[in-house]
Amino acid sequence: MTRLAAAILVVLLPLPLLLSAVVGAAAFPRGGGFGFEATLRHVDADAGYTKAELLARAVSRSRARAATLQSLAALAPGDAITAVRILVRASDGEYLMDMGIGTPPRYYSAILDTGSDLIWTQCAPCLLCVDQPTPYYDPTQSPTYRAIGCSSPVCNALYYPLCFQKVCVYQYFYGDSASTAGVLANETFTFGTNATRVTVPSISFGCGNLNAGSLANGSGMVGFGRGSLSLVSQLGSPRFSYCLTSFLSKVPSRLYFGAYATLNSTNASTSGPVQSTPFVVNPALPTMYFLNLTGISVGGVLLPIDPAVFAINDTDGTGGTIIDSGTTITYLAEPAYGAVRAAFVSQIKLPLLNVTDASVLDTCFKWPPPPRQSLTLPQVVFHFDGADMELPLPNYMLVEPMSGGLCLAMATSSDGSIIGNFQHQNFHVLYDLENSLLSFVPAPCNLI
Repeated sequence: MTRLAAAILVVLLPLPLLLSAVVGAAAFPRGGGFGFEATLRHVDADAGYTKAELLARAVSRSRARAATLQSLAALAPGDAITAVRILVRASDGEYLMDMGIGTPPRYYSAILDTGSDLIWTQCAPCLLCVDQPTPYYDPTQSPTYRAIGCSSPVCNALYYPLCFQKVCVYQYFYGDSASTAGVLANETFTFGTNATRVTVPSISFGCGNLNAGSLANGSGMVGFGRGSLSLVSQLGSPRFSYCLTSFLSKVPSRLYFGAYATLNSTNASTSGPVQSTPFVVNPALPTMYFLNLTGISVGGVLLPIDPAVFAINDTDGTGGTIIDSGTTITYLAEPAYGAVRAAFVSQIKLPLLNVTDASVLDTCFKWPPPPRQSLTLPQVVFHFDGADMELPLPNYMLVEPMSGGLCLAMATSSDGSIIGNFQHQNFHVLYDLENSLLSFVPAPCNLI
């Protein structure tokens, strides 16, 4: 056993909740017509930030999360401690989802993360916890709480399961030195708004007694990845969708799960029909949502980018293109970003601004333009396998608060590409795991 694992077990030793009985999962009619709607709240909503501050904070989080996702290339195959490092920044998610835990339900806001699997919250007694807006969940106050045994398949689904006195103990490390460790347990969860509220028994989650980092105004995380411990997998209705309003808007976003996740009535735009592209499985990172990005057009011109720039490296699983709700701006592999930047520089008739080396956004133009000068901005289209995502202007250009420049909301990546949530705001985006498809359509997300 490693020193780290031993230390966690020693600290957890006094916790009476480790002695909880282990019971089997209760039956529940998941799948089929099961589903709910939920509200997504941006992590900085109602915090009193100016629009400039909101943008600066979102760009900063985006830079940190992208750096973490790019470090996935450093994973060492066969190293159990390294493999458990789910390199997704707990402190840099973008949207919070409310859920009730226990009987009776006590409500918490958790960071929704399409890049990880585990559902977890901070639990009392808390030996090491970080600030959160609600009291810590206390398992002794809920009769439906049950610790999970070491021999359970759920325990074995952890990247690095640990066992103490026949109880399954988990530990997750995140890329910003944040971490959570505690007991893996089953509990009754409640999801959805009043009109669609559902209560589901025997959801497996992490009850964290040792936690470090920051939770960005939340009280835990809820993983929507492709692994067996994610909420999507556990509820057995493998489809969800979201419609994200601008993070500068006070209108919340919406999440639809199961039977409610449909794009049939959301297209209030004349931009075109629903489009779909297949997910690509990366064996090295099976929980993440990879897509086959084949090219990019700027101003109606398909850029000379080798499709291999967007492909997954078959040898080590690096590269590829991820769609990620927790990253704000889009990061493109360096050759692709260089081509996009060159196209903008040649097509936009404004002087470039000098930016510092530390700036995330480095394709910025002097704004506003001189008086009486008309300005045409080039259209941007992401070409996927079987689908074209034509970005509205607000989805790829912004006024950067520090320089006041008109900036391309994209940046360069040292490894792989990430399609951020800024680029798919005001799209209704459907993740259909059963058919392994991502579908999307322009939609007025503030109205649906």
